[in-house]
Amino acid sequence: MNVRCMMLLREFMAADTPLTSRYLSHRNEVTARTTRNDIKQLNDALAGHGAVIHALHARGYELRIDDDDRFRHYLEQIFQRKEAAGSMIPDEPEERVYYLMKRLLLAGDYVKLDDMADELLISRSTIQNDIRIVRDILQTYDITLENRPNYGLKVSGSEMKLRFCISEYVFDRSIKHEASRFHNRLPWLMNDNMNDIWDIIVEEINEHDITLSDIALNNLFIHTAITCKRVQTGHHISFYAKEFDEIMDQKEYEVAETIVKKVEQALGVTFPEVEIAYIAMHLLGTKMISETNMTEERIEAVMDERAYSLTSVILEEVEQKLDLGIRHDRELQIGLSLHLKPAVNRYRYGMNIRNPLLDDIKTNYPASFEAAVIAGMVLEKEEKVSIEESEIGYIALHFGAAMERQNLEKRPKRCMIVCASGAGSAQLIYYKLQARFGTQLELAGTTEYYNLPRIPLQELDFLISTMEIPDDIPIPVIHVNTILGEGDLKKVENAVSEDQWRNMSGYVKEELIFLQQDMSSKEEVLHFLGGQLMEKGYTDGDFLEKLYEREDAAPTSFGNMTAVPHPITPQTTTTFLAVCTLQKPIIWDDKRVQLVCLLSIEKNSRHDLQALYKSLGAVIDDLSLVQQLVQCSTKHEFLRLFLS
Repeated sequence: MNVRCMMLLREFMAADTPLTSRYLSHRNEVTARTTRNDIKQLNDALAGHGAVIHALHARGYELRIDDDDRFRHYLEQIFQRKEAAGSMIPDEPEERVYYLMKRLLLAGDYVKLDDMADELLISRSTIQNDIRIVRDILQTYDITLENRPNYGLKVSGSEMKLRFCISEYVFDRSIKHEASRFHNRLPWLMNDNMNDIWDIIVEEINEHDITLSDIALNNLFIHTAITCKRVQTGHHISFYAKEFDEIMDQKEYEVAETIVKKVEQALGVTFPEVEIAYIAMHLLGTKMISETNMTEERIEAVMDERAYSLTSVILEEVEQKLDLGIRHDRELQIGLSLHLKPAVNRYRYGMNIRNPLLDDIKTNYPASFEAAVIAGMVLEKEEKVSIEESEIGYIALHFGAAMERQNLEKRPKRCMIVCASGAGSAQLIYYKLQARFGTQLELAGTTEYYNLPRIPLQELDFLISTMEIPDDIPIPVIHVNTILGEGDLKKVENAVSEDQWRNMSGYVKEELIFLQQDMSSKEEVLHFLGGQLMEKGYTDGDFLEKLYEREDAAPTSFGNMTAVPHPITPQTTTTFLAVCTLQKPIIWDDKRVQLVCLLSIEKNSRHDLQALYKSLGAVIDDLSLVQQLVQCSTKHEFLRLFLS
């Protein structure tokens, strides 16, 4: 079974609904005719193994499994064959880009484009598109891709930047592999060498009472292993004299010196002195201070004055722009300050930091990530350094923890029932609500309308009433039927959770839906949407600039073929969504995107941003739904699916 057929089988197994040939063509980047031929080939391969691909009129194709045991046995066979043959050839563009990055970084010499195309079983035009993305990624590390006629391509840049790039792209960045230090074996180090390096590092950091997180320890191990290979092949790091002297004065230099001496003995490698400073630099940039049960005196002893000052500026800026109500959270102040202490060393030496949690953080804690983006902008302004997305992700964890603490401290909503039809009806409503919401809702009791002036309304969050109440009541009123239906309970649920965003119908404007647009880049999409919003009077001239400011801080592509661009801070007088679907996927930084949901929050909004992102995420995280949305040809059809 070839690579494209394997890709089709994966898609069919993951899908809950039929898949169209158009969608599958986009996934494999081939024509619809080629896809039909691939499906025929896949069906031939599945024959006799308990499964078949069925064609459904006007709906696409779906996988039907007639015999679970036979199909499962077949899957085990083909995947075992793949494992025996070595790692699978990457299928998707993102996977190919990682493959090419790894291939070029480890080559050490020129590699021909045609050779790499043959390895990946793709056309020359496809690999040229992939190489363009590779060039853009390398540029972020100040690394260039030299092209020499008849020789091919070769990476070129400073030794330090090359090592940082190798650490990021030669090693799997997913969290599930971070705990296993040997999952990503370097091809030029034997397993025994890996064990030796690991044991030496762990022994020395324990001996010198240095605390590292598991991920930081893994990061130090990786850079030490890379250093071994680069030194063996004659590649050495370089520092300015001032930087070198600063590092030599630190305690971490002594630890690095001991580690290097033991590694030299174990591997038979000789390290120049400058490489000791390189290892020390990583210790300086990853050292962590344990926050568990710290006394005030201990906090003051380890707290860096500059880091604490930066934390104060960050929290003021985040509070001013997002109004999260966490400015005075003591744990946040301490945690962020202690995080920034080693981070300052990373910025000073231009180090990168691996973050296997990044994609999960962006998806599950978007409001916290927005706060961290603002923090990153403050650091860039105050420290004159460039903050990477991985660092922003770690900062977001501190904001996320503070927001979760805030949620724990929230008291349940308090309300009173106003019922015109007597105590029996009021009690029925009372017990129905109590059964549905439990401790989420505090019911202060029931009352008649004429007794309202005697009720201390300032102690309530809202009223639940079966009758019309004048607008001059100072708290919200939820009107329900005497016999509560599901719609009535939903109204109360929205008030209890403050999640007014679940029904997004009020924020998706039909005039701001643009379907099947023919565009080829992120910039083209943003300019188009920005122009439409200005033309229709939703925004002013600064809006597009604020969109780009947010993209520069961290890309807003979230995977699953979607992007949610938005300005760095609220810019408009209303909250709305503008939606754009594309005829073909485009590359949005390092991800493929075909559905764009531009989000604008009103200035000084008091709504819960986390709830808003959660509701929008429920739409864009659904692969089947995204697939259907990008195929819609009418606004009515799109709205029906989007709001369903």
